[in-house]
Amino acid sequence: MEHPENNEAYKGLVVNAGIEQPSSVNPYLKNRPRRKKRELSVSDYVEGIVKGDVTVLSQAVTLVESVKPEHQAVAQEVIEKCLPYSGNSVRVGISGVPGAGKSTSIDVFGLHVLEEHGGKLAVLAIDPSSERSKGSILGDKTRMEKLSVHPKSFIRPSPSAGSLGGVARKTRETIVLCEAAGFDKIFVETVGVGQSETAVHSMVDFFLLIQLAGTGDELQGIKRGIMEMADGIVINKADGDNLERARLAATQFRNALHLFPAPESGWTPQVLTYSGFYNLGVKEVWDMVYKYIDFVKDNGYFEYRRNEQSKYWMYETINEQLRDSFYHNPQIEAMLTGKEKQVLQGNLTSFVAAKNLLDTYFAELKK
Repeated sequence: MEHPENNEAYKGLVVNAGIEQPSSVNPYLKNRPRRKKRELSVSDYVEGIVKGDVTVLSQAVTLVESVKPEHQAVAQEVIEKCLPYSGNSVRVGISGVPGAGKSTSIDVFGLHVLEEHGGKLAVLAIDPSSERSKGSILGDKTRMEKLSVHPKSFIRPSPSAGSLGGVARKTRETIVLCEAAGFDKIFVETVGVGQSETAVHSMVDFFLLIQLAGTGDELQGIKRGIMEMADGIVINKADGDNLERARLAATQFRNALHLFPAPESGWTPQVLTYSGFYNLGVKEVWDMVYKYIDFVKDNGYFEYRRNEQSKYWMYETINEQLRDSFYHNPQIEAMLTGKEKQVLQGNLTSFVAAKNLLDTYFAELKK
């Protein structure tokens, strides 16, 4: 294109065309042969996990989280073969209100446990997924600065994927893989306090609830169900000007716990204060956790709870498989939109539409 500056009106001013710019694409790139990623077999996965290979463990967890049927088939086989090597860990669920300092506390707790008790630690951090984009930031490692570089730790952030309470069945399966890889301490961090923290409770040995002081009425927003599930309550940020408020909050929580029925384990939940940021009172928190583990192992509740959890997840898996089978049935898929329109137009009630769909599904099964 001719530059207007080269017009007669602009004598003495000349703009050169310039030099031809080289391509931004490396010309040798297309000639370079692509390496095909080697696909691991079930035995490769199991062998790598049992040896404690973190890379293979991460790949196996990715398979578990995948929704592809072929990945799920391989993942289930790997889990089944890893089962004999699992069950030898202390599983701790960590929950609390958003902003209570769960990730920072896990960083401090993890370092303390590894230094004082040795062994290996796996942290399964559940990251909330966006309801709109369905995406997750998966940035928990950034708040676990020391633990994320520790050679004996494994941190795996996973998206909650809309699962109520932030913990899905996949986390339970990931625990099995981590235990088979030699991790004798498992932390499960949840999204935050929700109405279905039952999911966490049903896969851990000790349920730790992190609370804050100085945020108004200490018992406001604490649902009774979560309080009853907690084996221990800890008040974070008990330092500086907040120390007295934390102690007052601890007293209020202790008083509230007296109103609840005695836990099935026979253990009396304790309420402690600590500061994750300043690393104060952390030893006392973990002395409480290990004291609880010894207590329930002595009275037989530890084994009983593990058995009850296995039974719970069997029924949960049945429910999930039935739901998937229903929604992936070709005839149901074809009918769903039509029935939905009829309900929205007021031609059918929700209950009748559901009954019609279920009747069709069961009739298909009988064929």
